[in-house]
Amino acid sequence: MSIKSDNRHLYLQVIDRIKEDIKSGAYEEKQKLPSEFDLAKNLGVSRATLREALRILEEENVIIRRHGVGTFVNSVPMFTSGIEQLNSVTAMIKQGGKTPGTIFLSSSLIGPREEDANRFGVSEEEEIFQVERVRTANGEPVVYCLDKIPGTLLPHDLLHESESLFEMIEKLTDRRIGHAITAIEPIGYHEKISPILNCEPETALLLLKQLHYDLNDQAVLYSLNYFRADMFSFHVVRKRI
Repeated sequence: MSIKSDNRHLYLQVIDRIKEDIKSGAYEEKQKLPSEFDLAKNLGVSRATLREALRILEEENVIIRRHGVGTFVNSVPMFTSGIEQLNSVTAMIKQGGKTPGTIFLSSSLIGPREEDANRFGVSEEEEIFQVERVRTANGEPVVYCLDKIPGTLLPHDLLHESESLFEMIEKLTDRRIGHAITAIEPIGYHEKISPILNCEPETALLLLKQLHYDLNDQAVLYSLNYFRADMFSFHVVRKRI
């Protein structure tokens, strides 16, 4: 069915129409859209107009294009959080109405790298507790986590069974995490991590590098968290100054 023309550019009308069709259920998540020829014909627009609309929809992560395969409706992120809110992964999954779980891959005491020693203010002789995990939501892998904690904070016979490192640190020490400095990096397919998270080749990852501090501004936890971008979205509230 052709779009109804108004005073806006045609490609903007096409964008709205495709979004409406997705919202109404005419196109479902991960469903393949008709070919460009058929879609342009159905909407009553040129293929050039359609391609401009699809380009913008791809930038907005509404659709995803697979070279040589077709165009598909992207998944709507299941979990969302304000980046200014310091939530554990466990809390984010619970807020999304899912049951958090953990697959423990490894844990060990290692010698600190130079950057670890600088982050935590420890000597090169002190050890770092490192734990590698996959966080799940209703049993589905959604986040790969690599975390480091100064070994002096934790008992050497530690058996890590807690879902949340925040809870473990606060339970076993007198430290309460107060804030974190975070860097976000969007990355593409990762040879090791993407298969662990059951990602399609075109599924992007959001890497959050976070250095957490206690209430006395002492660094107590460094985290590398790789989130599936089709499952998680982050936003920030910016205020004018």
